[in-house]
Parts: sequence; C-alpha cells; structure tokens
Amino acid sequence: MADLLEIADELYALSLGEFTPARDARAKELKGTPLAAQVKALRKPSTAAWVVDLLVRREAAQVDQVLNVGAALREAQQAMSAGELRTLTKQRRQVTAAVTTQARRLAQDEGLRVTEAVAEQVEATLTAAMVDAECGRAVRSGLLVSALRTTGIEPMDPADLASAIAVPEALGFAATPREAPRPGPPDLHVVPDPDKAVKARAAADERLAAATEEYDAALAAHEDAGAEVDRLAARALQLQAEIDELRRRLSDLEEQSDDLDEEVAEAEEVRDGTGAELRTATAERDAAQAARDRLDDRLSDR
Repeated sequence: MADLLEIADELYALSLGEFTPARDARAKELKGTPLAAQVKALRKPSTAAWVVDLLVRREAAQVDQVLNVGAALREAQQAMSAGELRTLTKQRRQVTAAVTTQARRLAQDEGLRVTEAVAEQVEATLTAAMVDAECGRAVRSGLLVSALRTTGIEPMDPADLASAIAVPEALGFAATPREAPRPGPPDLHVVPDPDKAVKARAAADERLAAATEEYDAALAAHEDAGAEVDRLAARALQLQAEIDELRRRLSDLEEQSDDLDEEVAEAEEVRDGTGAELRTATAERDAAQAARDRLDDRLSDR
C-alpha cells in the first residue's frame, strides 16, 4: 500500500479542478485504513502554490539549479560589500522573475490563466526558496498548499512553513518529475461532451475561487494600509499636540523673560538711586569723623 507522501505526490500533480474529486475518491478507496482520514484531510492548494508545484514537476532540473544558486548566494553574501549585495539582489530578482514567467507559461499550457496577483505570490515563493533553505526544501517537495514569503533576514516561522505544505513529512521530499501530457491523435468524430455542463460549472467554481482568493488578499492589504494610515494619523495628532504644548510653554517663558527684564531694569534704577544716597552718606560720615578728630586734637592740646 502506498504511503501518505506517495499519495500526496500523485494528487498534487493533478490540475486544480481534478484535485478535490480525486482526493475524495482515494480516501474512499482507503476507507477502513489509517490513511483514509489523512488523505481526506489533504488541503487543496492555492492557485499560486499549484503553479509552483507544477513548475517543480515539469522543470525539476531548473528548480534544482535555482535552489543551488540560492544556496551559493547565501554563503557568498556574508563576505560581500553593500554594493555587491545590491547587485546580487538585482540578479536574484531577475532569476525569480524569469522563472515566474516560465511557470505562468506552464500553467497557461494547462489551461489556467495566472493573474498578476497570483504571479506576485509565485515570485515571492521562489524568492523565499532562494533566500531560506527550509523554504527551498518545501518548494522542492512539490506539495505546497499556500504561497511562501520571507525576506531572508529572519528565517520563516516554522509553524507558518508547516502550514504551507500538505504534510509535515514533505520537507526533504522531492516531487516526482512529470512530463507534460502529449496530445493524442486528432479525433475526427464530433461527439457531444456529456460532461460539458459539469466541466463548465467546475471551471466557474475554479474561477470564483481564484477571484475570491485575490479579493481576500486585496482586502487584507487594503485593511492593513488603512490601519497604517490611522496609526500615522494618530501619531501626527500626538506630535502636533506636543508641538502646541511646546509653543505654549515657549510663549510662557518668553513672557516670563520679558517680565524679568523689566524687574532687572527697575532693580538697576533702585541700585543707582541707593548708590547716590550711599555716596552722600559716606561724605557726611567722613565729614563728621573729621570734625570729631579735630575736637579730639584740641582737647589733647589743653
């Protein structure tokens, strides 16, 4: 009996529309075994995660090369200057952008149009794989269920990384390479498709799911931006209040300084006035002393 990783490897190689019915059918086949519940619990990948999983299976050698380059760059960047790091970052972006373009082309060949929002998530996932070794292992598993994002400054949180892959054992697992299906011989008979309506509904559901995912991401980004605006506005009001208080305080100090200048002037006037009185009193004292000294001299002569 196949184990969970083997089953997951098969299921996540399917198209988005095929995943859920194939998973449920496989779980039904395994009913009564411990694997049944585990298979049933496998999550459908997001559009971006499915595109990355597709790239890993269709272009395994190129993905390995990208991951090897990422590992070499991580080792080299420790000894690099700021200028070299900027050049390295630019080159890394060029690589991830080019591989993202290829992934979009593969998805289009599978009948899925990749929007700009989904492409941005794909590129962020490839960047994470290059700057973070654990993210690289998760990508190489081909069992992603959600996109990855990290700057490489800090490693991705293990809990977030674990929730982004189908099963915990996926780290270290390498997805089985699969070639694109070759077109069969042309069908010369026009046969009505009995499942046309069902397929159309499945395509509509898939489109709605992708649109809903993009809406949720856009709404979250908008709410985050709104919260940041509110935070900055509140901080601006706080700073303005502090500025107003400082201006009021400065005005009070200037008024006190003016009052003190007036008091200094008045004190100087009083000082000057008392100086004149002091000089007069000194002269009077000196004259009285001289008169007394003369009297003393006369008395001593008798």
